[in-house]
Amino acid sequence: METSYKTTIIDSCRTLKLGGVKSSLDAIMKDANNQKWTFDRFLAELLVKETEHRESTRRKAQIKKAGFPQLKYLEDLDRECLPKDMTVALPELETLDFIRTGQNVIMYGNPGTGKTHCAIGLGIKACLAGYNVLYASVPRLLVHIKECESQRRLSRLQKSFEKYDLAILDECGYKSFDKAGAELLFNHISLRAGIKSIIITTNLGFDKWDQIFTDKIIAAAIVDRLTFKSFIVDMNAQSYRIRATEEWMKERKMKQKIEN
Repeated sequence: METSYKTTIIDSCRTLKLGGVKSSLDAIMKDANNQKWTFDRFLAELLVKETEHRESTRRKAQIKKAGFPQLKYLEDLDRECLPKDMTVALPELETLDFIRTGQNVIMYGNPGTGKTHCAIGLGIKACLAGYNVLYASVPRLLVHIKECESQRRLSRLQKSFEKYDLAILDECGYKSFDKAGAELLFNHISLRAGIKSIIITTNLGFDKWDQIFTDKIIAAAIVDRLTFKSFIVDMNAQSYRIRATEEWMKERKMKQKIEN
């Protein structure tokens, strides 16, 4: 390819935002020359690369838009150390069928057992599958809801919340709410009940949710809405962090013995 034509193509790719064509042009030209491709084959290969590039860019944008605090992938889980309930449930959850059927997933148990990792991992997998996902910690979500209410933007927030294919509400139970906050959160969650999926992580069993919402009636209503046809996963087990600390201490003692 003449240098002038190649420069024109690259400049046009920048203008038209054809990042896939621009980044793969040299490699495809080399293959086309070596293998004597027809023009149709050459054009098809360029378009495939552009399609792949745009799909990759779209998926990265989906993940960024979801608002995950960290990128935690299911592939990074030590599955042998997961609580028994999650070991059983995860293969089915990974299919993402629960999103297609609008079912919820409730993970409850003590801190450090992989609830957030599993929730974010499922959320990232959903993003990669083309689903629109939202991640929010429950305390921060409630602050946002109250701000929108005071600024008369609550209906806009509610419409946006309804549209997500999957909403991940993390850390439910780490902070209790007053009655007004509980009612706002209940109304927000109810928008998706039986229609779109929610993943909830909490450190408390349902029998203690009145400690979170301070109103037994609201607590019972939220549990009723969330648990209907849901996956309820017991995540009680020894903390990963405690286990890692214990192993680190053992290794340190062994090292000290060897050095002495």
